Amino acid sequence: MHKWNLERPLAVFDIEATGINPRTDRIIELSVIKLSPPKGEREIRSFLMNPGIPIPPESTAIHGIKPEDVADKPFFKDLAPEIYKLLNGCDLAGFNVIRFDLPMLTEEFLRASIQFDISNRRIVDAQRIFHKKEPRDLTAALKFYCDEFLLDGHRAEADALATLRVLEGQLERYKDLPSNMDELSRYCDLRDPSWADRDGKLRWVDGDIAINFGKKKGEKISVLARTDPGFLKWIMKGDFSSDTKAIVQKILDGKRLDPLGSALNDQLKGLKESDSEIP
Repeated sequence: MHKWNLERPLAVFDIEATGINPRTDRIIELSVIKLSPPKGEREIRSFLMNPGIPIPPESTAIHGIKPEDVADKPFFKDLAPEIYKLLNGCDLAGFNVIRFDLPMLTEEFLRASIQFDISNRRIVDAQRIFHKKEPRDLTAALKFYCDEFLLDGHRAEADALATLRVLEGQLERYKDLPSNMDELSRYCDLRDPSWADRDGKLRWVDGDIAINFGKKKGEKISVLARTDPGFLKWIMKGDFSSDTKAIVQKILDGKRLDPLGSALNDQLKGLKESDSEIP
C-alpha cells in the first residue's frame, strides 16, 4: 500500500447521478474517502439522496439505484452543509473527477446556495494519469495496477475505493510521477489557464473577460454590456454553467474581476506546455 505523505486532507470521491449533464442531472449517491495527514488515515462517508427528478432506467442499469431506493432519502440541499464541512480544506481526487464529478458537485452546491470554491485546492484525477500511461477504464486500471477485479462497480463507494487503489498503484509503479500534491495536480489538469470559467466559454484577454465561442468570440463582455446586452441576457437564460452565468452577472452589475486568483494561477502554471505531451 502506498505510504501517503500529506500536507492537508485528501478527499477521494465518486458520484452516481441521474445522468451526465451537471446542469440538468442530479446526484443520487456520493461517497468520500478522506485521507488525513500526514500518513493518510482513512474515513469513509457515503450519502444516498433523493435527486428530486426521475432516475432514467438507463442510469439504473449502470449503478443499480432504483427510484424506490431513494424515495425517502434527503435531498442534496439538506445534506449540503454536512458534505461541505466534510470536504472543507481538502484537496480532491477521483476518477474522471475533472470532467464529471467536480462539475456535478459544484452545480449541486450552487443550487443549495453554497459556493464550493476549488481555486485553492489541488485536483488529482486518476483517469488523467491512467490515460496518459495506459488508456483504459477504471476496471482495467484496477486489474492493471493492482491485479484486482472490480466486482461491485458503479456503486459510489466501490468505485471510490477502486480509484484510491488505482492511485496508490500508479504512484508505486510510475516513479517519475510527482511526489507532492501541487505537481500531481498540475500533471492531471488540462484546463487552459486563460479560461475564466470551468467550461471555457469565457476567457481572459488583456485583463478583460471575452466570449470564447460563436459569432461573438473575442468580444469583451464589458463592451457587450453596453452594445449588445441582449446577448448577455441570452447567456443568463441559456444552458450555460452556473459559474459562467455568475461571471456574466457580475460584469453586468459593474463589478471588476481579477485575472485568475493567485492560487488558481499557481495551480495552472505551465499547463500549456504539458498539453503538448498528451498523446
